[in-house]
Amino acid sequence: MKKLLLVISGIALVSSIVFASGTQDQGQNAAPKEVKPIVLRLAETHPADYPTTKGDIRFAELVKERTNGRIIIEVYPSSQLGQEKAVIEQVQFGAIDFTQVSISPLASFVPVLNALQMPYLYRSEEHMWKVLLGPIGKELLASLEPSGFIGIGWFEPGARNFYNSKRPVYKPEDLAGLKIRVQESELMVGMVQALGAVATPMPYGEVYSGLQTGVIDGAENNWPSYESTSHYEVAKYYTLDGHTRVPEIIIASKISMQKLSKEDQEIIKQAALDAIPYQRQLWAEREKASEAKVRAGGSVIIEVTDKTPWQERMQSLYAKQPSDVQALIKRIQEVK
Repeated sequence: MKKLLLVISGIALVSSIVFASGTQDQGQNAAPKEVKPIVLRLAETHPADYPTTKGDIRFAELVKERTNGRIIIEVYPSSQLGQEKAVIEQVQFGAIDFTQVSISPLASFVPVLNALQMPYLYRSEEHMWKVLLGPIGKELLASLEPSGFIGIGWFEPGARNFYNSKRPVYKPEDLAGLKIRVQESELMVGMVQALGAVATPMPYGEVYSGLQTGVIDGAENNWPSYESTSHYEVAKYYTLDGHTRVPEIIIASKISMQKLSKEDQEIIKQAALDAIPYQRQLWAEREKASEAKVRAGGSVIIEVTDKTPWQERMQSLYAKQPSDVQALIKRIQEVK
């Protein structure tokens, strides 16, 4: 009986050794477990060949490269995920991870941003970029966080100009009574009203049909937008008043970013900064090409040589701004 027990125990011992050895061998020889990349979405209203969209794509490429493919940002152009205001709301609640938008609709969520888009504020493109890349720009990016956004970078917006289908506009009085589409922004509504026109807030994607059907008489935007949307085909009078430079901004959902490591968050922020020179260069090239195409298409281009009458109309709008916005405006004006 003792011999039988010893034999059984020996067999069990050998079996356990063989099993353990086999298990260890399987662990050593098993293929490494595939780690799926984190896939994030970025919403863009402009078409795929637009300078801001190409800037988005460059940003996404840098993130993928610097995370060795662990994080992939998919860019959805042409309002595939919705119009600007609806997309901003989805970013706020984490349904969309990033968007690249004008600050006009975003200012409805973070009012202090209105300081950056005041009419006739900047002396030049260089003045605007000194503001955006300096202490003021950094402070404003940080100001988004309490509202559920992480500001990660600015893009070139170009100067915005008025255009319409009715008549040439040389001075503010020529705008009287015209129905002008504006972004869904209280400030932009106030600007157009101060110039004597009828402000008509409307999503960007509805402007062409609005011009075509007469729901609106005109709108305002930069050269590339005026050209890429074919608005110049239905509103041929383009007045170079350069009333605003409304910065474009890449924002992330705070909810989405908090799911990432601190290291990956920093990689994303730096990638956005590093995409800025590329986007600005593309913008400069596209602006020239768009102007040439619009002029060749027969649009009537009106140069504004004296902006004083336009600026004077804005005094009441500046005076209406809250004290924090007025203080920021003063700081912006003082940037040299």
